Amino acid sequence: MSHFKDIFDTYDWDTTLKSIFDKTETDVLHALHKTKRDLEDFKALISPAAKPFLEQMAQLSQQLTKKRFGNTIQMYSPMYLSNECQNICTYCGFSMTNKIARRTLTNTEILKEVEYIKSKGYDHILLVTGEANKTVGVSYISNAIQLIRSHFANITIEVQPLHQEEYEQLIDNGLYAVLVYQETYHRDEYKKHHPKGKKSNFDFRLDTPDRLGKAGIHKIGLGALFGLEDWRADSFFTALHLRYLQKTYWKTKYSISFPRLRPHSGGLEPKVEMTDPDLVQLICAFRLLDEDVELSISTRESEIFRNNIVNLGITSISAESKTNPGGYAVDPQSLEQFEISDERSTEAIAEMLKNKGLEVVWKDWSNNWE
Repeated sequence: MSHFKDIFDTYDWDTTLKSIFDKTETDVLHALHKTKRDLEDFKALISPAAKPFLEQMAQLSQQLTKKRFGNTIQMYSPMYLSNECQNICTYCGFSMTNKIARRTLTNTEILKEVEYIKSKGYDHILLVTGEANKTVGVSYISNAIQLIRSHFANITIEVQPLHQEEYEQLIDNGLYAVLVYQETYHRDEYKKHHPKGKKSNFDFRLDTPDRLGKAGIHKIGLGALFGLEDWRADSFFTALHLRYLQKTYWKTKYSISFPRLRPHSGGLEPKVEMTDPDLVQLICAFRLLDEDVELSISTRESEIFRNNIVNLGITSISAESKTNPGGYAVDPQSLEQFEISDERSTEAIAEMLKNKGLEVVWKDWSNNWE
Protein backbone atom coordinates (compact mmCIF):
# COMPACT_ATOMS: atom_id res chain seq x y z
CA MET A 1 0.00 0.00 0.00
CA SER A 2 1.25 3.48 -0.84
CA HIS A 3 1.85 6.18 1.74
CA PHE A 4 1.06 9.88 1.60
CA LYS A 5 4.81 10.54 1.62
CA ASP A 6 5.02 9.03 -1.88
CA ILE A 7 2.62 11.67 -3.17
CA PHE A 8 3.99 14.48 -0.99
CA ASP A 9 7.53 13.97 -2.29
CA THR A 10 6.38 14.70 -5.85
CA TYR A 11 5.51 18.28 -4.85
CA ASP A 12 7.80 21.27 -4.42
CA TRP A 13 6.84 23.90 -1.83
CA ASP A 14 7.89 26.99 -3.80
CA THR A 15 6.31 25.76 -7.03
CA THR A 16 3.08 24.97 -5.20
CA LEU A 17 2.96 28.37 -3.53
CA LYS A 18 3.59 30.13 -6.85
CA SER A 19 0.79 28.15 -8.50
CA ILE A 20 -1.60 29.41 -5.80
CA PHE A 21 -0.57 33.04 -6.26
CA ASP A 22 -0.85 32.65 -10.04
CA LYS A 23 -4.56 31.84 -9.85
CA THR A 24 -6.78 34.45 -11.51
CA GLU A 25 -10.28 35.83 -11.12
CA THR A 26 -11.35 33.52 -13.94
CA ASP A 27 -10.05 30.52 -11.97
CA VAL A 28 -11.99 31.64 -8.90
CA LEU A 29 -15.25 32.11 -10.83
CA HIS A 30 -14.78 28.70 -12.44
CA ALA A 31 -14.37 27.12 -8.98
CA LEU A 32 -17.37 28.94 -7.56
CA HIS A 33 -19.68 27.74 -10.32
CA LYS A 34 -18.76 24.07 -9.96
CA THR A 35 -20.63 21.62 -7.74
CA LYS A 36 -17.69 19.23 -7.30
CA ARG A 37 -14.36 20.95 -6.74
CA ASP A 38 -10.84 19.56 -7.02
CA LEU A 39 -7.52 20.64 -5.55
CA GLU A 40 -6.88 23.13 -8.35
CA ASP A 41 -10.19 24.78 -7.49
CA PHE A 42 -9.10 24.80 -3.85
CA LYS A 43 -5.92 26.63 -4.85
CA ALA A 44 -8.03 29.28 -6.55
CA LEU A 45 -10.31 29.66 -3.53
CA ILE A 46 -7.39 30.25 -1.12
CA SER A 47 -5.53 32.54 -3.55
CA PRO A 48 -5.35 36.33 -3.27
CA ALA A 49 -7.55 36.45 -6.38
CA ALA A 50 -10.45 35.05 -4.32
CA LYS A 51 -10.47 37.88 -1.76
CA PRO A 52 -13.10 39.97 -3.63
CA PHE A 53 -15.39 36.91 -3.65
CA LEU A 54 -15.33 36.26 0.09
CA GLU A 55 -19.01 37.11 0.60
CA GLN A 56 -20.05 34.71 -2.18
CA MET A 57 -17.80 32.01 -0.73
CA ALA A 58 -19.30 32.53 2.72
CA GLN A 59 -22.86 32.20 1.43
CA LEU A 60 -22.06 29.00 -0.46
CA SER A 61 -20.20 27.61 2.55
CA GLN A 62 -23.17 28.29 4.80
CA GLN A 63 -25.56 26.61 2.36
CA LEU A 64 -23.42 23.49 2.01
CA THR A 65 -22.91 23.20 5.76
CA LYS A 66 -26.64 23.43 6.48
CA LYS A 67 -27.37 20.93 3.71
CA ARG A 68 -25.03 18.34 5.26
CA PHE A 69 -25.08 19.13 9.01
CA GLY A 70 -28.33 21.06 9.47
CA ASN A 71 -28.52 23.88 12.02
CA THR A 72 -26.33 22.01 14.49
CA ILE A 73 -22.92 22.45 16.03
CA GLN A 74 -21.08 20.03 18.29
CA MET A 75 -19.40 21.15 21.51
CA TYR A 76 -16.36 19.45 22.99
CA SER A 77 -13.94 20.03 25.82
CA PRO A 78 -10.15 19.53 25.89
CA MET A 79 -8.63 18.00 29.03
CA TYR A 80 -4.87 18.30 29.46
CA LEU A 81 -3.44 15.30 31.28
CA SER A 82 0.24 16.28 31.36
CA ASN A 83 2.63 19.09 30.41
CA GLU A 84 5.72 16.85 30.47
CA CYS A 85 7.49 16.78 27.12
CA GLN A 86 10.75 15.48 25.65
CA ASN A 87 10.62 17.66 22.53
CA ILE A 88 11.94 21.12 21.81
CA CYS A 89 9.28 23.07 19.90
CA THR A 90 9.84 26.78 19.40
CA TYR A 91 6.14 27.68 19.60
CA CYS A 92 4.96 25.61 22.59
CA GLY A 93 4.82 26.44 26.29
CA PHE A 94 5.46 22.77 27.14
CA SER A 95 8.77 22.68 25.23
CA MET A 96 11.48 20.75 27.11
CA THR A 97 13.72 23.82 27.36
CA ASN A 98 11.10 25.91 29.17
CA LYS A 99 11.80 25.98 32.91
CA ILE A 100 8.31 25.27 34.19
CA ALA A 101 6.75 23.07 36.85
CA ARG A 102 5.79 19.77 35.21
CA ARG A 103 2.67 17.89 36.17
CA THR A 104 0.96 14.65 35.13
CA LEU A 105 -2.51 13.95 36.50
CA THR A 106 -3.18 10.93 38.71
CA ASN A 107 -6.31 8.78 38.37
CA THR A 108 -7.98 10.71 41.18
CA GLU A 109 -7.13 14.04 39.57
CA ILE A 110 -8.35 12.88 36.16
CA LEU A 111 -11.71 11.90 37.63
CA LYS A 112 -11.94 15.24 39.44
CA GLU A 113 -11.42 17.07 36.13
CA VAL A 114 -13.98 14.77 34.47
CA GLU A 115 -16.52 15.58 37.17
CA TYR A 116 -16.23 19.28 36.39
CA ILE A 117 -16.37 18.79 32.61
CA LYS A 118 -19.41 16.52 32.88
CA SER A 119 -21.16 19.07 35.10
CA LYS A 120 -21.03 21.44 32.12
CA GLY A 121 -22.82 18.94 29.88
CA TYR A 122 -19.95 17.74 27.69
CA ASP A 123 -20.07 14.27 26.17
CA HIS A 124 -17.16 14.69 23.74
CA ILE A 125 -13.70 15.00 25.28
CA LEU A 126 -10.26 15.62 23.84
CA LEU A 127 -7.36 14.26 25.91
CA VAL A 128 -4.10 16.18 25.42
CA THR A 129 -0.58 15.49 26.66
CA GLY A 130 2.93 16.62 25.95
CA GLU A 131 5.15 14.14 24.12
CA ALA A 132 6.95 12.25 26.88
CA ASN A 133 6.80 8.55 26.14
CA LYS A 134 8.27 7.40 29.47
CA THR A 135 5.75 9.38 31.50
CA VAL A 136 2.66 9.64 29.33
CA GLY A 137 3.18 6.76 26.91
CA VAL A 138 0.68 4.23 25.61
CA SER A 139 0.10 2.59 29.00
CA TYR A 140 -0.77 5.94 30.64
CA ILE A 141 -3.06 6.98 27.77
CA SER A 142 -4.72 3.55 27.71
CA ASN A 143 -5.35 3.75 31.44
CA ALA A 144 -6.86 7.24 31.11
CA ILE A 145 -9.20 6.14 28.32
CA GLN A 146 -10.40 3.11 30.28
CA LEU A 147 -10.81 5.26 33.39
CA ILE A 148 -13.15 7.77 31.74
CA ARG A 149 -14.77 5.93 28.84
CA SER A 150 -18.03 5.26 30.70
CA HIS A 151 -18.43 9.02 31.18
CA PHE A 152 -18.28 10.14 27.52
CA ALA A 153 -19.94 9.31 24.21
CA ASN A 154 -16.55 9.37 22.53
CA ILE A 155 -12.93 10.11 23.33
CA THR A 156 -10.39 11.85 21.13
CA ILE A 157 -6.65 12.19 21.82
CA GLU A 158 -3.97 14.65 20.78
CA VAL A 159 -0.71 13.07 21.93
CA GLN A 160 2.62 11.98 20.44
CA PRO A 161 2.42 9.97 17.18
CA LEU A 162 2.25 6.26 17.91
CA HIS A 163 2.75 3.02 16.00
CA GLN A 164 -0.12 1.21 14.31
CA GLU A 165 -0.33 -1.59 16.87
CA GLU A 166 -0.42 0.98 19.68
CA TYR A 167 -3.34 2.75 18.03
CA GLU A 168 -5.08 -0.60 17.63
CA GLN A 169 -4.70 -1.20 21.38
CA LEU A 170 -6.17 2.21 22.21
CA ILE A 171 -9.07 1.68 19.79
CA ASP A 172 -9.85 -1.58 21.58
CA ASN A 173 -9.84 0.36 24.86
CA GLY A 174 -12.39 2.91 23.62
CA LEU A 175 -10.53 5.49 21.52
CA TYR A 176 -12.72 7.16 18.87
CA ALA A 177 -10.55 9.77 17.13
CA VAL A 178 -7.01 11.14 16.92
CA LEU A 179 -5.90 14.67 16.10
CA VAL A 180 -2.41 14.89 14.59
CA TYR A 181 -1.24 18.18 13.14
CA GLN A 182 1.78 18.26 10.87
CA GLU A 183 2.39 21.82 12.21
CA THR A 184 3.95 22.76 8.86
CA TYR A 185 4.42 20.76 5.66
CA HIS A 186 7.56 22.77 4.86
CA ARG A 187 10.27 20.22 5.60
CA ASP A 188 13.12 22.69 6.28
CA GLU A 189 11.01 25.04 8.40
CA TYR A 190 9.65 22.05 10.31
CA LYS A 191 13.20 21.11 11.32
CA LYS A 192 13.91 24.65 12.54
CA HIS A 193 10.93 24.53 14.88
CA HIS A 194 11.53 20.95 16.08
CA PRO A 195 15.30 20.68 16.59
CA LYS A 196 15.24 17.92 19.22
CA GLY A 197 13.07 15.01 20.31
CA LYS A 198 11.04 12.38 18.51
CA LYS A 199 8.91 15.10 16.97
CA SER A 200 11.92 16.26 14.94
CA ASN A 201 11.32 13.26 12.64
CA PHE A 202 9.26 14.91 9.89
CA ASP A 203 8.54 11.69 7.98
CA PHE A 204 7.37 9.74 11.04
CA ARG A 205 4.86 12.46 11.84
CA LEU A 206 3.78 12.74 8.20
CA ASP A 207 3.07 9.01 8.15
CA THR A 208 0.93 9.06 11.31
CA PRO A 209 -2.48 9.37 9.56
CA ASP A 210 -1.53 6.37 7.40
CA ARG A 211 -0.86 4.33 10.53
CA LEU A 212 -4.16 5.50 11.97
CA GLY A 213 -6.03 4.56 8.81
CA LYS A 214 -4.51 1.09 8.81
CA ALA A 215 -5.40 0.71 12.50
CA GLY A 216 -9.06 1.37 11.66
CA ILE A 217 -9.60 4.58 13.64
CA HIS A 218 -13.10 6.11 13.40
CA LYS A 219 -11.92 9.68 12.78
CA ILE A 220 -8.67 11.49 11.97
CA GLY A 221 -8.16 15.22 12.55
CA LEU A 222 -5.68 17.13 10.38
CA GLY A 223 -4.31 20.65 10.38
CA ALA A 224 -1.34 22.99 10.26
CA LEU A 225 -0.23 25.59 12.80
CA PHE A 226 -0.69 28.86 10.95
CA GLY A 227 2.15 31.29 11.54
CA LEU A 228 5.11 28.95 11.06
CA GLU A 229 5.03 29.25 7.26
CA ASP A 230 2.82 30.61 4.48
CA TRP A 231 -0.71 29.54 5.36
CA ARG A 232 -1.79 29.06 1.76
CA ALA A 233 0.82 26.41 0.96
CA ASP A 234 0.33 24.64 4.30
CA SER A 235 -3.43 24.62 3.68
CA PHE A 236 -2.99 23.15 0.20
CA PHE A 237 -0.84 20.32 1.57
CA THR A 238 -3.43 19.71 4.30
CA ALA A 239 -6.09 19.43 1.58
CA LEU A 240 -3.83 17.15 -0.47
CA HIS A 241 -3.36 14.97 2.62
CA LEU A 242 -7.11 14.91 3.25
CA ARG A 243 -7.92 13.85 -0.31
CA TYR A 244 -5.35 11.04 -0.20
CA LEU A 245 -6.65 9.73 3.12
CA GLN A 246 -10.30 9.85 2.03
CA LYS A 247 -9.47 7.77 -1.03
CA THR A 248 -7.22 5.31 0.81
CA TYR A 249 -9.10 4.89 4.11
CA TRP A 250 -12.62 5.57 2.93
CA LYS A 251 -14.35 4.15 6.01
CA THR A 252 -12.77 6.80 8.26
CA LYS A 253 -14.26 10.23 9.03
CA TYR A 254 -12.11 13.37 8.85
CA SER A 255 -11.93 16.77 10.48
CA ILE A 256 -9.87 19.90 9.87
CA SER A 257 -8.78 22.36 12.56
CA PHE A 258 -7.42 25.85 12.07
CA PRO A 259 -5.01 26.73 14.91
CA ARG A 260 -3.24 30.07 14.66
CA LEU A 261 -0.06 30.69 16.63
CA ARG A 262 -0.95 32.01 20.09
CA PRO A 263 1.23 33.56 22.83
CA HIS A 264 2.97 31.16 25.24
CA SER A 265 5.87 31.00 27.68
CA GLY A 266 9.03 31.84 25.70
CA GLY A 267 6.82 33.07 22.81
CA LEU A 268 7.42 32.89 19.07
CA GLU A 269 6.17 35.60 16.74
CA PRO A 270 4.38 34.37 13.59
CA LYS A 271 6.63 34.28 10.50
CA VAL A 272 3.62 34.85 8.26
CA GLU A 273 0.53 36.59 9.59
CA MET A 274 -2.84 35.05 8.93
CA THR A 275 -5.55 37.72 9.24
CA ASP A 276 -9.15 37.14 10.26
CA PRO A 277 -10.39 37.53 6.64
CA ASP A 278 -7.70 35.03 5.57
CA LEU A 279 -9.02 32.47 8.05
CA VAL A 280 -12.62 33.03 6.98
CA GLN A 281 -11.52 32.52 3.36
CA LEU A 282 -9.76 29.27 4.26
CA ILE A 283 -12.66 27.84 6.27
CA CYS A 284 -15.05 28.56 3.41
CA ALA A 285 -12.59 27.09 0.87
CA PHE A 286 -12.43 23.82 2.81
CA ARG A 287 -16.23 23.64 2.96
CA LEU A 288 -16.50 24.29 -0.79
CA LEU A 289 -13.91 21.55 -1.39
CA ASP A 290 -15.68 19.00 0.80
CA GLU A 291 -19.28 19.02 2.05
CA ASP A 292 -18.70 16.19 4.52
CA VAL A 293 -15.49 17.09 6.32
CA GLU A 294 -15.92 18.36 9.88
CA LEU A 295 -14.46 21.82 10.54
CA SER A 296 -13.48 22.81 14.07
CA ILE A 297 -12.63 26.12 15.72
CA SER A 298 -11.09 26.40 19.19
CA THR A 299 -10.85 29.00 21.92
CA ARG A 300 -7.57 30.18 20.37
CA GLU A 301 -9.81 32.53 18.41
CA SER A 302 -11.47 35.66 19.76
CA GLU A 303 -15.06 35.98 20.96
CA ILE A 304 -16.01 38.27 18.06
CA PHE A 305 -14.40 36.04 15.43
CA ARG A 306 -16.05 32.88 16.75
CA ASN A 307 -19.44 34.58 16.94
CA ASN A 308 -19.18 35.46 13.26
CA ILE A 309 -17.77 32.18 11.93
CA VAL A 310 -20.12 29.63 13.51
CA ASN A 311 -22.70 29.96 10.72
CA LEU A 312 -20.20 29.85 7.86
CA GLY A 313 -18.96 26.27 7.85
CA ILE A 314 -17.85 25.30 11.35
CA THR A 315 -19.32 22.07 12.76
CA SER A 316 -17.61 21.79 16.16
CA ILE A 317 -16.44 24.27 18.75
CA SER A 318 -14.76 24.15 22.16
CA ALA A 319 -15.59 26.36 25.12
CA GLU A 320 -14.19 27.29 28.53
CA SER A 321 -10.99 25.50 27.56
CA LYS A 322 -8.05 25.07 29.92
CA THR A 323 -4.68 24.27 28.34
CA ASN A 324 -2.93 23.28 31.56
CA PRO A 325 -3.08 19.90 33.35
CA GLY A 326 -5.67 20.09 36.10
CA GLY A 327 -6.83 23.49 34.88
CA TYR A 328 -10.54 22.92 35.52
CA ALA A 329 -10.64 21.68 39.10
CA VAL A 330 -7.24 20.41 40.30
CA ASP A 331 -4.66 23.13 39.71
CA PRO A 332 -6.01 26.18 37.83
CA GLN A 333 -2.72 28.06 38.28
CA SER A 334 -0.42 25.61 36.45
CA LEU A 335 1.25 26.80 33.25
CA GLU A 336 -0.86 26.85 30.08
CA GLN A 337 0.38 25.42 26.79
CA PHE A 338 -0.83 28.61 25.13
CA GLU A 339 -3.16 31.47 26.00
CA ILE A 340 -6.77 31.09 24.95
CA SER A 341 -8.61 34.09 23.53
CA ASP A 342 -12.31 33.33 24.01
CA GLU A 343 -12.72 32.93 27.77
CA ARG A 344 -16.52 32.79 27.93
CA SER A 345 -18.23 30.07 29.93
CA THR A 346 -19.76 26.98 28.40
CA GLU A 347 -23.20 28.37 29.16
CA ALA A 348 -22.42 31.67 27.43
CA ILE A 349 -21.15 29.90 24.29
CA ALA A 350 -24.21 27.64 24.21
CA GLU A 351 -26.48 30.66 24.52
CA MET A 352 -24.62 32.48 21.74
CA LEU A 353 -25.03 29.47 19.44
CA LYS A 354 -28.74 29.28 20.27
CA ASN A 355 -29.12 32.98 19.44
CA LYS A 356 -27.43 32.27 16.10
CA GLY A 357 -30.13 29.74 15.30
CA LEU A 358 -27.94 26.72 16.01
CA GLU A 359 -28.75 23.64 18.06
CA VAL A 360 -25.95 22.51 20.35
CA VAL A 361 -25.12 18.81 20.00
CA TRP A 362 -23.58 17.32 23.13
CA LYS A 363 -23.78 13.70 21.99
CA ASP A 364 -24.25 12.32 18.47
CA TRP A 365 -22.57 8.91 18.63
CA SER A 366 -21.76 6.49 21.42
CA ASN A 367 -19.49 3.54 22.04
CA ASN A 368 -22.03 2.26 24.59
CA TRP A 369 -19.35 1.41 27.13
CA GLU A 370 -21.85 1.82 29.97
